[in-house]
Amino acid sequence: MALRDSMRASAAQFIDPGEIIEAVMAAQTRLPMFAMVLALLGALIDSLLIRYRMIVVTNRRILVLDTGKFSVKKARSVLVELPRSTRLGPASGIWYTIPAGKEKLKVHRRFFSDIDAADNAIPATR
Repeated sequence: MALRDSMRASAAQFIDPGEIIEAVMAAQTRLPMFAMVLALLGALIDSLLIRYRMIVVTNRRILVLDTGKFSVKKARSVLVELPRSTRLGPASGIWYTIPAGKEKLKVHRRFFSDIDAADNAIPATR
């Protein structure tokens, strides 16, 4: 099963009836490159501090789900709920930062097309 398909299946338990998932993307609380700058012991300590998140964009809201320390595939709980009108991009660079509650989430460029799709699907307000 592809990564996005696994993420959608795992996020389904947090979606209300009639709600449609428009996009999913993986995120993390720290950059892995920060760990590479540190010495070996520092890298091990830092890897324990990185938490993975799943950003789920539906037709009604944006959810930030906790997925733990080791994988982004298994959603565990809802951390933050944002209004659907929230713009996530435009994303640029290799890693893009999205503020979500008290955290600043790092999203890799492989999910930039999902950010663009989510922003383009924001309902127009009157």
